[in-house]
Formats: sequence, structure tokens, C-alpha cells
Amino acid sequence: MRRLPHIENFAPLAKNLSPKVSIVFAARDEAEKLPGALQTLLALDYPNYEVIAVDDRSADSTGAILDDFARRDPRLRVLHITDLPPGWLGKPHALNCAFQISTGSWLIFTDADVHFAPDVVGRAMAVATQQSLDHFTLFAGMTMVGFWERVVLTYFALGFTLGIQAWRVNDPRSPCYVGIGAFQLIKREVLEAIGGHRRLAMEVVEDMKLGKLVKLGGFRSQVGYSERHLSVRWHAGLRNLILGTTKNFFATTGFRVSLAMLQVSGIILMSVVPWIALLWFALAPFFYFPRTSSLTLAFGIAAVGIALLFHAKIASGAKSSPLYGFTHPLGALLFAWMLARSTFVTLWRGGIIWRDTFYPLADLRRGSV
Repeated sequence: MRRLPHIENFAPLAKNLSPKVSIVFAARDEAEKLPGALQTLLALDYPNYEVIAVDDRSADSTGAILDDFARRDPRLRVLHITDLPPGWLGKPHALNCAFQISTGSWLIFTDADVHFAPDVVGRAMAVATQQSLDHFTLFAGMTMVGFWERVVLTYFALGFTLGIQAWRVNDPRSPCYVGIGAFQLIKREVLEAIGGHRRLAMEVVEDMKLGKLVKLGGFRSQVGYSERHLSVRWHAGLRNLILGTTKNFFATTGFRVSLAMLQVSGIILMSVVPWIALLWFALAPFFYFPRTSSLTLAFGIAAVGIALLFHAKIASGAKSSPLYGFTHPLGALLFAWMLARSTFVTLWRGGIIWRDTFYPLADLRRGSV
């Protein structure tokens, strides 16, 4: 992971060498978070860019906010979508519509609540240019408030990092891929070659699957760090984290029940059981539990120690106390519950509800990339 590029180590691309970039996002009922994020997009010091925002059937003042910003800044173009055609999820459809009117030779796909530092685009373009990349996605800094957000999100960051094996993404021989919704920079010609969001029409995790299409197309992909240049608060509070990931977590398995259950079991076996085993060993003399061997104890200490150190490092990198490493088993239990809940709710409903639209599970499975 230390070999991944940190964009802060790259000077912004020279202005006379900067190609036009189209920054694209879709917004639905984002009136609360949108103004702050949009201000940062329109304050970039990149010399040649446009912002294309899609109001995707919003019921609040999202559309009016976008129109107001657009009247004051000609770099912002706004699309208003009132109907969703069959065979599309709302977000992929909105992003595809924005792509059709974009003019940049590079595109950045982001979300309506992501805050950009003024120099993030120039630095990202410098990495992509110097490393001859076709696709460059960035880990964003997570804004976490309160104990429970830090418990869940630091564990999620650890699990995501290990699960996607980000250090292998840039290896053309590796099937590993990644796409992070906060920031995906991609060449226009590459996006067209892989079929764009038309290929992702029924993909719930369309950001990750965009990275997959890039790798399947034989193009060069990379992931990097940008904690100081991108920030986002994913969901506010534990309840919203649980509700907000209901549609996503089961989708990451390709809607395969067997894989979801395997992941839940693996999380508990690796991240909970060793801690219980050590507690058992510590309490054995007081409750006359059967004693375990010294070799078993050594394995338990190793398992807990590795998890603790990894989690503490992730927490520290996310600007939280490394002491959150001690919440590792609690975060694992919550994460396993969220995955199991997402699986159960999706099966019980027979599909997902996203942006007030119901999508049958059979259609989602057929559309999975």
C-alpha cells in the first residue's frame, strides 16, 4: 500500500499542458449537502474544466440550487431529468446523460457531497500523465463524527483495503480492480471503448464496476491517496450508515447468497473469534474453564495483534485515534450485521429500492457486470 501514489507528492500539471476535464455528478434530493460541495468544485485552480450536474428527479430544492449556481458561473451546466427509462438505475442513467453533453478529453465522476481541494484535479492529472494511466481513482478522506461512525468506518476502510487488494490494481496481470465514487478520472476514449455507463445500466455499485470494465478492457488503472484533497461524510450516524448501505452491501457480492454468507462467516472468524479466545484464556483460571495450550495462545495473540496494528494504522490515517484499533471486534460485528441485513432485506423485498424506485432482484442479477 505504501507504493500507491499520494497526490500531494505530485506538483499540479502545468497549465499549458492541461487538457480539458469534465467533472460530472448526479444529485437527487441533495439540497443540504450540495451547496458546500459545489462551491469547492467551482473554486478549482485547474485552468480548463467544466462541471456537469444532473438533477435526477429531485423532490427538494436541488434543481433550484443548481440553476442558481449555473446562472452565476458559466462553467456549470445543469441537466434536469424527470423520467427514468426502463432498464436503467437512476444514477448510471444520469451519469450517461451527462457524458453525452460533456466536452472534456478526460472525465471525473464524483458525488454531490464530495469536497474538492483547489489543486486536486491538477495533481491527479499529473499522476495520470506521468504514470501513463487510463483510469485513476482516489481514496477520499472520510469525515467521521462521533464514536459509532469511527468504529464502523475505520473497520470498513480496513476491510475494503484488504478485500480489493489495491496494491495489485495497477498490475495488468492481476484481475484486481477498484473504482471509488468520490473521484474517478478516466480518458474519454477509454470510457467510450468500454461502453461507458450503458454497460453499467443496472449496476448498483457502478463506481466499482467502472474500474472492472477498465481492467477487462486491458487499460491501465491505478488507485491513490488524497486524504488532504478530497473529503466526504458518507452517512451521518450509525442508523444512517446501516440504512444507507442496505442497497449496496449485498450488491457487492453480485447478489450471491453463498458469497454473502461466506463473507459474514469470514469476518466473524478472523475479526471476532480470536478476541473471544484470548478473553477465554484470560478468564480460565477464575472460572475453571479448560486451559488451552501455549501454542494456541501464541496464535491468538498473533491474530489479535495483527488486526489491532492494521486497524490502528487505518484509524490513524483516517485522522482518528489509533486506539480505535481496540474496537476491531465491535466494528466487525456491526459490519457483518450490515452485510447480513442487506442480504436479508434485499431477498425479502425481492429487490432494492433506490431513489424511490424499486428494482427487481432478477433484473439486477441479469444486469450485473
